[in-house]
Amino acid sequence: MSTLILIAALGCAALDWLAVAQKRQLLEYVAKPATLGLLLLYAALGPQASWYLIAALTLSLLGDVYLMLADELFPAGLSAFLLAHCAYIGAFPTSALARGIWFAIVAGASLPLALRILRAVPAMPLRIAVGVYMAAIALMVASAIGSGALAAAIGALLFFTSDALIALNRFVTPFTSAPLAIIVTYHLGQVFLVSALR
Repeated sequence: MSTLILIAALGCAALDWLAVAQKRQLLEYVAKPATLGLLLLYAALGPQASWYLIAALTLSLLGDVYLMLADELFPAGLSAFLLAHCAYIGAFPTSALARGIWFAIVAGASLPLALRILRAVPAMPLRIAVGVYMAAIALMVASAIGSGALAAAIGALLFFTSDALIALNRFVTPFTSAPLAIIVTYHLGQVFLVSALR
């Protein structure tokens, strides 16, 4: 049953990629939340279901819905994904020392990109919110790498890539291939994270 649910989630993800590529909004409204809903079910049916993982996927699903709807809901989507990253941070069995070391590495490596994005955010309250979000996802990536699980590290880096593409496309320079690149890296990131933590 679990394998079938995972296959269905991957199928819905592929449908969502098709919907984004072909700008089929109605299909996207169905396939995008269905993908996370099925991944959530797959995680919940795991032999040792992690409440942190379930919370992260639930918040991601909520963030997906917000970001699909009106542009005014972007702050709500940002908040949902911020909390999702906090849940992912709690899910990784990583020591404080490893988190600190990898956070310094990840934050240092991504600092030029982060500064470029922050300078492009027009309003100061949103700039602060984006800055907090960047710090949270950097810590999430650091926690994933520090856990020593390759799948976790790959998933976190893909998630980071997706969010970086969102920020670049929204605040710096819009580019036509952004929506598809964003959704593919996001879904693959979530799949790898679920595989590592389930």
